[in-house]
Amino acid sequence: MTDDVVVVGAGIVGAACARALARRGLAVTVLDRGGAASGTTAHGEGNLLVSDKEPGPELVLAQHAARRWPTLVEELADELGPRFPAVEYDPKGGLVAATTAEGAQPLRDFAARQRGAGVDAREIDVARALELEPALNPGLTAAVWYPEDAQVQPVAAAEALLASARRAGARVRTGVEVTGALRHGDRVVGVRTSAGDVPAGAVVLAAGPWSGVVAARLGVALPVRPRRGMVLVTTRMPHAVRHKVYDGDYVGATQSGDAALQTSSVVESTAAGTVLIGSSREQVGFDDRLRAVVLREMAARAVRLFPFLADASVMRTYLGFRPYVPDHLPIVGPDPRTPGLWVATGHEGAGIGLGPVSGELLADLFTGAEPEVDPAPFRVDRPAVLAAGSPSEEPGEAS
Repeated sequence: MTDDVVVVGAGIVGAACARALARRGLAVTVLDRGGAASGTTAHGEGNLLVSDKEPGPELVLAQHAARRWPTLVEELADELGPRFPAVEYDPKGGLVAATTAEGAQPLRDFAARQRGAGVDAREIDVARALELEPALNPGLTAAVWYPEDAQVQPVAAAEALLASARRAGARVRTGVEVTGALRHGDRVVGVRTSAGDVPAGAVVLAAGPWSGVVAARLGVALPVRPRRGMVLVTTRMPHAVRHKVYDGDYVGATQSGDAALQTSSVVESTAAGTVLIGSSREQVGFDDRLRAVVLREMAARAVRLFPFLADASVMRTYLGFRPYVPDHLPIVGPDPRTPGLWVATGHEGAGIGLGPVSGELLADLFTGAEPEVDPAPFRVDRPAVLAAGSPSEEPGEAS
């Protein structure tokens, strides 16, 4: 039997593609060389943000996602029932703070631009910020409250999307590595794998930061590179951090194309009572070694936001790789250079939030339905993608 679609990648973006395609009646198989949701999805914080995006196509997609997530959570709960783990959707809002005099005005200016694009970005005074976060540094110089920000448990969300896809008939095969393309003339008609050939009417590449390497195996250049990030996790404590809180430098770090190390402070509590502390960004290929200097810098920044963290104990640290694209926009849609190949990748640190709507956008394009957002900015053949070439790194064990 030949599937209609093979999806390469069982993280949250691949899971979303599989669900959206299978629910439209297509025969779908998902392949992943590791376990489901074991790569980038398992190493993220579950952020669903509008607060970190400049006005433009990615913000439009994020606003669409912010509207879509509450109904998606209800759909998954109805489909899967109370025995399936909750995705822990929490519309808790986000607070962005500046702790220096020079950081205050850029934060206010950024929020003003976002308000012009329809974001609920509320500039608040220090007293209001301390009402929202009593443990916050009272010496902050500016603050903006974003009630539209939310969070989910990323692995639970990906597993729920895969379970929904299975209910619609999709198959999920883990421990299967894609090694090449099956072709009929110029058209991709499936993939070669470590477990044998898998024919299909089309292939969707959704392998996160490994998409560039897998694309090369399929005979296509795709400029998706890994961008490493690290996270500190404290021991459990009473909930002293009520929302997602980060400093104003975070936006600049997410939008930078600099390969060198960049850090900013991102702090939030989990349902389990731990506190997650990020974030870092650096382009070092698939090097999965933790660096103490990065962790120290992240910790120091976090203490500037929340002084009480100076006495907190760190339980563990971990790192992951984000799929970086030079123009900081996801790649979603058909690859016109290679009939039969479709792409859904390049979300960098926004894949959890944007994954479900990216899957639905791809399914709309695949089936000829009218998309709810303009797909043109995310097309495969945009100049920034075609001009950037393809990465040369082979995926490491961290994938």
